[in-house]
Amino acid sequence: MAQITLSADIQLSQLGQRLDQALAELFPDYSRSRLKTWIEQGLVLVNGDVVNVPRAKVYGGEQIDITVEIEDDTRFEPENLPLNIVYEDDDILVINKPKDFVVHPGAGNTSGTVLNALLYHYPTIAEVPRAGIVHRLDKDTTGLMVIAKTIPAQTKLVRDLQKRKITREYEAIACGIMTKGGMVDQPMARHPTKRTHMAVHPMGKPAVTHYRIMERFRNYTRLRLRLETGRTHQIRVHMAHIAHPLLGDQTYGGRPRPPKNASEELMQTLRDFKRQALHAIMLRLAHPITGELMEWHSPLPDDFVELVDALKADYQLHQDDLDY
Repeated sequence: MAQITLSADIQLSQLGQRLDQALAELFPDYSRSRLKTWIEQGLVLVNGDVVNVPRAKVYGGEQIDITVEIEDDTRFEPENLPLNIVYEDDDILVINKPKDFVVHPGAGNTSGTVLNALLYHYPTIAEVPRAGIVHRLDKDTTGLMVIAKTIPAQTKLVRDLQKRKITREYEAIACGIMTKGGMVDQPMARHPTKRTHMAVHPMGKPAVTHYRIMERFRNYTRLRLRLETGRTHQIRVHMAHIAHPLLGDQTYGGRPRPPKNASEELMQTLRDFKRQALHAIMLRLAHPITGELMEWHSPLPDDFVELVDALKADYQLHQDDLDY
C-alpha cells in the first residue's frame, strides 16, 4: 500500500473552473479521470472540507489537500519469467516481447504473462495501474513495448498515447499482391457476435493505420505499418478489411495460400509459421519525465526471418513466370 499526499493552492487565474479541471492543472502527474475519482470518493479537501462533486466551481485561493492510499495489484501472482529488456531507467522500461507471451492476465491466461513477470522483477510496480502496462501486443505479435515504472510516468505515457504522440511501427506479411501503400481510416468496435473478435464498425472508435510496401513475393506482400491509434487487433482487422489479412492470422482470415508450384521448403515453412506475421519493429516517444526524444528498434525474430527468406527464394525461383 502506497500513500500519496498532495497539497496546493487554487490559482486566481483558475476562477470559474470545475474542481476536477483545476486539480488536473495543479497536479499534472495524475490524470483528470483519476483526480475525478478521488473527488467522488471524498478524498479531496477544499479549505479543510470534503468536496465530492467534480463539477463544483473554484474561485481562487482555496487550499487543496489530497491523501490517498493506492493498493498494490495483488490480484495476480509475481512469477520469475524472463524479460528481454531493451532499455531501462528509473521511470520506464522497454522490452522486446517474444511470441506466445500474453501481456495481461485474462480468461484462460491467469498466469505466465508479462504482467506476472513485471510484478516479480519490479515489486513496486504493483502500485502502478496495470503494473505499468501502457499498451499491449497480442499474444503472438512480437516486438517492442514500453512500460511505466511509476504513476507519473504512466500518466504521461497514457496521455501521449491518446494524443498520438507515440510512434509505433510494425513489419508484417500480408496475403495477396499489393500494388501500392496507403492508409486505412476505419472505426473499430467489438464484433457484434464474436466477442473475442474486433471489427470495422461505423459506430466504433476512430482507428487509422498507414502502410507502405517493402517487398512483393508470390501471393504475399511485406509491409511496414504505422499506427496513429491503438485499437485492439487494429492492424489485423484493418488489413483484413481491405482483403489483405496477415499471413498466419487464423482469426481474421490469413490462412496460408501457397503460390502455384511452391517448393516443399516453402510449404513446410508456411505450415510451421503458426501465428500472424506481425512484429513491432520501432518505438519512438518523448521520455515521460525528462522530455528527451527516444527511439528503439527491434530486429525481426528468427521465425519471421525464415519466413521472409523462404518467400524470397520462392520468388526468385519463379521470377521469370511473373508478370508484375
